[in-house]
Amino acid sequence: METELRVGLSAAAIVAIVCNSVVAVLILILFIILYKACKVPSCPDKTSDNLPVLEKQSEHKYLVTAA
Repeated sequence: METELRVGLSAAAIVAIVCNSVVAVLILILFIILYKACKVPSCPDKTSDNLPVLEKQSEHKYLVTAA
């Protein structure tokens, strides 16, 4: 009476397929983030307002690293 068709995939195979699918989705999200990050300029235009702030930050950095 056991004439029913059985799927040839074990539980371990199904777990492996699900894990690989999750990894594929995460890699796809990573590539989308990298694509969007590459479209953003890394150095915005420096204006006269930003220069004193940058000098203060670098001065603070040297004080922290020297201590």
